[in-house]
Amino acid sequence: MPTPHHVPLAEQTRDGLVESIHYGSLIALGPGGTGTDAGTNGEPKLAAGDPDAPIYPRSSLKPLQAVALLRAGLKLEQDLLALTAASHSGAAMHQDGARRILELHGLDEGALANSTDLPYGVSEREAWLRAGHGPTQLAQNCSGKHASMAAVCTINGWPVEGYLNPEHPLQRLVRDTITELTGEDAAAVSTDGCGTPLFAHSLRGMARAYGRLASASPESHEGQVAHAMRAFPEMVAGEGRDVTAMMRAVPGLLAKDGFEGLQLIGLADGTGVAIKISDGGDRARLPVTLRVLAELGVDADTLAELQIPPVLGGGKPVGVLRAAGFLPANAGLQASR
Repeated sequence: MPTPHHVPLAEQTRDGLVESIHYGSLIALGPGGTGTDAGTNGEPKLAAGDPDAPIYPRSSLKPLQAVALLRAGLKLEQDLLALTAASHSGAAMHQDGARRILELHGLDEGALANSTDLPYGVSEREAWLRAGHGPTQLAQNCSGKHASMAAVCTINGWPVEGYLNPEHPLQRLVRDTITELTGEDAAAVSTDGCGTPLFAHSLRGMARAYGRLASASPESHEGQVAHAMRAFPEMVAGEGRDVTAMMRAVPGLLAKDGFEGLQLIGLADGTGVAIKISDGGDRARLPVTLRVLAELGVDADTLAELQIPPVLGGGKPVGVLRAAGFLPANAGLQASR
């Protein structure tokens, strides 16, 4: 596949000199149609770079996967449903939650097929290591999703062993659900870090999916996932994580990050935002996201609660990490594509 045509999205300065530049692409897609027009394209409100190039959405697929699990009969309390859509920090509440999902369906940790890892959160990982623990499947940031996938297999009489096989009925349902919500077929298929099948979609398709989730009726499967994530943002990520902070700060906002520089946002009016930092670095996500949200009319005082640490020199601020000037030059360039 051709290399995407990314543009500068964020830059770090040090005493007035631009020291580093992060390239990427993004799109903010307005609400799509309703009724017989459901799933149709909304109009781009903002765009930069190449939002139609296929990318691997990584963990930003989890809320869409959670919708598929509800369609397959999963029923959980809201905190556990939020954990199903999470890349959690590995705190006790996260690991205990994944264990609860398993126990509710007569399973234990042996049913999990995800990779082992240390807790993702910095403080959680340090505490875990100080306690003498090593990598486990429950500590790995996707354990909530995997516990719910194993649970759905027991609900439907599907084999738990092999639930990550792309041809397993569970994964076929997940693939079809993602195709429906994004409005596009997968451009490529791979395997995510935790072992689940991973489908490539465009930023445009992912923005469309998040807009649909964020504006869905509370009774729908999409709305149930969105409402659970908003009600328990600490289960979706964790304390000190920007995704949790954004959902707490902005009423009605749905947020999920993903490895390799992904940020997905859904607003209550059905606007969907998808951002990809091309070098995969995590630090550029927040300044770019805040710039886009400000352009979309989110209250400035609300966004001020989400602080971007200064660039330090000798322990003192000497620069900033900020969004680049992509909007005046590039906003709307992809609207006709």
